[in-house]
Amino acid sequence: MHVKTGDTVKVLRGKDRGTVAKVLKVLPKKETVLVEGVNIVTKSVKPSEENRTGGFTRFESPIHASKVMVVDSEGKATRIAHKEVNGKKVRVSKKSGVTIEESR
Repeated sequence: MHVKTGDTVKVLRGKDRGTVAKVLKVLPKKETVLVEGVNIVTKSVKPSEENRTGGFTRFESPIHASKVMVVDSEGKATRIAHKEVNGKKVRVSKKSGVTIEESR
């Protein structure tokens, strides 16, 4: 996947289009990512021993990885290239040529 946990991404589609936020979790089998503050859904919860009042809870729901783009050190959304530097495979920004790990 082109996105890793901790990356700063820009949302390209949906109700949160244009939002720049941090990736909380990556789910590679489903090709989805969990982004902080994006795709908030509401779920009703019945009362239980832990939550005696019940009610509604709000939480982030995963979105497809193709709907986000990594933001480089210049603050622009960019595609990712994979290159080998000193025998190690690194992710490189297509726009600026800077490695993504260095810009975190």
